[in-house]
Amino acid sequence: MASWERPEYRAMKALVEGRLPLLMDGASARGSKALADAMRYSLLAPGKRLRPVLLLLCCKACGGQAEEALPFACAIEMVHCYSLIHDDLPCMDDDDLRRGMPTSHKVYGEGMAVLAGDGLLSLAFETLHEDYALCSGEPEKLRRHTAAGRMLAEACGACGMVAGQAEDLAAEGKAVPGEALDFIHVRKTAALIRAAAGMGAVLGGAAEEDAREYAAYGESLGLAFQVADDILDVTGDTQVIGKTAGKDAAQQKATYPAVYGLAASRVRLAELTERAACALGRARGDAAAIGMLSGLARELETRAK
Repeated sequence: MASWERPEYRAMKALVEGRLPLLMDGASARGSKALADAMRYSLLAPGKRLRPVLLLLCCKACGGQAEEALPFACAIEMVHCYSLIHDDLPCMDDDDLRRGMPTSHKVYGEGMAVLAGDGLLSLAFETLHEDYALCSGEPEKLRRHTAAGRMLAEACGACGMVAGQAEDLAAEGKAVPGEALDFIHVRKTAALIRAAAGMGAVLGGAAEEDAREYAAYGESLGLAFQVADDILDVTGDTQVIGKTAGKDAAQQKATYPAVYGLAASRVRLAELTERAACALGRARGDAAAIGMLSGLARELETRAK
């Protein structure tokens, strides 16, 4: 049984999917209904919820409680969905499908799609600041929560995800060396997955050296996820992967198969998966949760979508 089909994964996913509509209801009540509808369309679209569940699993592995980490899990999913909306825009990667559905700009127009992404990014940090207020009387808890919030801000900011997207745009149609490709995807894709694992560990009370190992696991997992994505763009079927297959080559994007070829990309994928497992092997924590995290890395290596 795949990790995302197991009861533990499904239970954590259900926690996130139960809270997200409530957070959106609050935003809708206070703001523009048209904007809230566009935000809700992308945020509540079906998906694995990999990043928020990864955060909750790492929190559990380090002895924490899912309910305490839930605002952060929801916030990282909001940031992820914002990035998908903007990534799909005609001025970025220009895609018509996401998660098997028409992309935001195809349904709501480019202007509203930009605003929906902006709204989700803002709502993520509003959610975290509401959490900080609840921790004001508990200094140690507040320290952990603000440290986790900073990790998210750094991952999605000008030295993280946004920098990766900028370099990705600059690399279109150019011959890109492997080091530059890694620079792009360590930031564009892996930074948020690294943050999910690292945030979860910090929220769970991990020692500093263990939190570093969970974050290293997340970074290797994130790069492996991107390599697998690039391979699927070449070998996958649009109806299965839920987005347009073959688009990267058509747009002359810098991808691992384009730079290294398919065979070498598969080798790199296996190496990154092993590196993720090794980081987990060095980390202390709940054996069952660590086993599930390791299994998740193995399964993402062979995913079909």
